[in-house]
Amino acid sequence: MKKSDKYNYLTASRHTDHGSRTYTLPSGEQLPSVTTILSRTKDRKKLDEWIAKVGYDESERIKNYSSRRGTAMHKFIEAYVLQKGYEDLTDLGQTAKKMASKVIEKGLIPVNEWYGSEVTLYYPGLYAGSTDLVCNYDNLETIVDFKQANRPKRKEWIDDYFLQVAAYAMAHDHVYGSNIRQGIIMICTPDLYYHEFKIKDEELRQWKHRFLVRLNMFYDMGQQ
Repeated sequence: MKKSDKYNYLTASRHTDHGSRTYTLPSGEQLPSVTTILSRTKDRKKLDEWIAKVGYDESERIKNYSSRRGTAMHKFIEAYVLQKGYEDLTDLGQTAKKMASKVIEKGLIPVNEWYGSEVTLYYPGLYAGSTDLVCNYDNLETIVDFKQANRPKRKEWIDDYFLQVAAYAMAHDHVYGSNIRQGIIMICTPDLYYHEFKIKDEELRQWKHRFLVRLNMFYDMGQQ
């Protein structure tokens, strides 16, 4: 994978307060994160049923452990992309390293070149977020999101993942005049099962429209 300087990405600061994440751009504009928008507007029925089933304390333990493992996996992949050294010798870190290696081995082979890793993308006045990778994948400009999961996912379970990459693609095109044609979700489980989901062209446009519905819902709720 070779680095391309086609796009000049800005650096923004990120803040989290009581579960709400915002980004402050160099201009001083403060925008809600894509993940916060989706969290505030999602149907919580299935999540609440799962919490009731396993208990609040156990749900928090699972959520926090999965989050830390996912963060570690992202760091290993980012280090690979940037060609920098990184190590985490904890048990969690070593599990995450194997998961990252599987994503690299299976998911990143078709990447011709990459433009940005863990970069801030924003749509002025509306939202911002940090995308995992912007790249040229099989000759299509693509937004990639890396995910860890305790078990394999089905397409019908991951609407928010598609909404997330659609939001980033829309922001990228608006600010940089690009033509992002594809979004890819690359997922690995702790037992090293790798699977991915792609949305392209018309399907990607449909997910953009669906994200705009959630965005309008967020602001109609008076969220900031």
